[in-house]
Amino acid sequence: MTKYFWDERYNQEEFVYGIQPNEYLKEKLSGQKAGKILFVAEGEGRNAVYAAKLGWEVIAFDQSEIGKRKALQWAEKNDVSIDYRISDAEFFPLEETSFDAVALIYSHFPNEKRKDIHQRISKALKPGGILILEGFSKEHSRNQKDNPTAGGPRNPEMLWDLEELKSDFEGFDFLEAKIENVNLNEGNSHKGKASVVRIFAVKSD
Repeated sequence: MTKYFWDERYNQEEFVYGIQPNEYLKEKLSGQKAGKILFVAEGEGRNAVYAAKLGWEVIAFDQSEIGKRKALQWAEKNDVSIDYRISDAEFFPLEETSFDAVALIYSHFPNEKRKDIHQRISKALKPGGILILEGFSKEHSRNQKDNPTAGGPRNPEMLWDLEELKSDFEGFDFLEAKIENVNLNEGNSHKGKASVVRIFAVKSD
């Protein structure tokens, strides 16, 4: 999906995926010592702003200029600052061992690019840094047929396989790595029954 796709999707007054943070991200950031966190393909900024309110130093990126504009407006409304950049995931400059946490919340990439992107991201985490990931599983295609508002990539190759993801992030201790059926309520575009992959992992020393 291209920059133009996301600009068109975000080009409305409402926030497509709502303004509340993702519940899994919220749960996993709870109690963590704030540090420097990267948000990958962050869209309209709901998760980045939430982390900034908790005291994290936030760097986020996305393809969409409109997503960035809405994210910065939401940050200003919440009296926080985020460093939001425009980039494709495969070209975003990442310094090794520079982040305390990385969040991939519904950050789906083409299958031929996914592993390389994930491995670049993993190198950017410090040893002991945390990975928080939630996105649609391969099983979610059934929900998409029954409920168009469930969301998710229409290309089944972009849906996530749990074992592939664990292979992408080699060298992590997986505290949680599971597929769950949930009822999403994130704006108008993540609504209803969904099958999601959830990973909470720590980069090994």
